[in-house]
Amino acid sequence: MAETRLSFKEMCAKFGVTPRTLRYYEYIELLAPEKEGRARFYGPREVARMKLILRGRRFGFSLEEIRQWLLIYDREGTEKQMRAWVELADRQLGVLAAERAQLDETIADLRKLRDEVARSLG
Repeated sequence: MAETRLSFKEMCAKFGVTPRTLRYYEYIELLAPEKEGRARFYGPREVARMKLILRGRRFGFSLEEIRQWLLIYDREGTEKQMRAWVELADRQLGVLAAERAQLDETIADLRKLRDEVARSLG
């Protein structure tokens, strides 16, 4: 069975990213599509990497953190990469928990002020 390859345009559509984003990910070596002349093609490896990149961004990781994490797999294998992932995830969970606490406090302050103003209007 032949490997499925996506064109540049198909890759953008599949992941809902702009051409500029896809070119940038290639430029910073997150993705390495096959090139045939000026055309770029993305195989299963690049599709899997794109899923990981977008998931990492959703979790709040920087592109450099994602790039370094992906390099671990290439250089040292799956186990080392997964250990690094656990460390990154633990750190990010702490960051997100702190952000949530700050957001909860801000919401409580805004709600209190809103209620005070609403009561003063009688």
